Amino acid sequence: MIQLYGHELSGNTYKVKLMLSLLGLDYEWIQVDLLSGAHKQPEFLTLNPFGQVPVLVDQTVVLPDAQAILVYLARQYGNESWLPLAAEPMSRVIRWLSTAAGEIRQGPESARLYHLFKATSINLERANQGAEFILTQLNHHLENREWLELDHPTIADVAVFPYVALAPDGKISLENYSHVLTWSDRMKQLPGFVGMIGITPPVAA
Repeated sequence: MIQLYGHELSGNTYKVKLMLSLLGLDYEWIQVDLLSGAHKQPEFLTLNPFGQVPVLVDQTVVLPDAQAILVYLARQYGNESWLPLAAEPMSRVIRWLSTAAGEIRQGPESARLYHLFKATSINLERANQGAEFILTQLNHHLENREWLELDHPTIADVAVFPYVALAPDGKISLENYSHVLTWSDRMKQLPGFVGMIGITPPVAA
């Protein structure tokens, strides 16, 4: 069975949980106590020398990094709708994985770390500016489309969604980004959607 090492407050862990659920895959959850430094202990460092969650273990495959795990799950257990094989659409999807690890990490994710986890080493002003930039770009991009790329959800949406939806944890309001909010609501309607602390699933009718 697939094993997922992570923490319930980690947005990167959550994006893997979300993908597993969207694909209908069973897995064993293994809690990594970040607050006690379990991710820096020798046992965990054998799985990920970077000392970061999440880590996915699938039989002999050991994969750290949320974006890499999304690619693996899409290719191993999904279909071309989640990650197309053709070069041009694939590159458009992968672009957003880079954005998730770049601009979103430097913006809303960093602001959340500052406020929620008291990561005072983070430059809050820079994080707020970065959040405003990427949310503005994202809102404009979604103005005339339902999903980030193609005409259906892909791992681009799964990669970008968590830390955008968790922006209020970093005292960043989404109220001025109407297209982002509409897209976020659309994500929550996907079959198999699961939430986390800070992201509430839609109420069943």
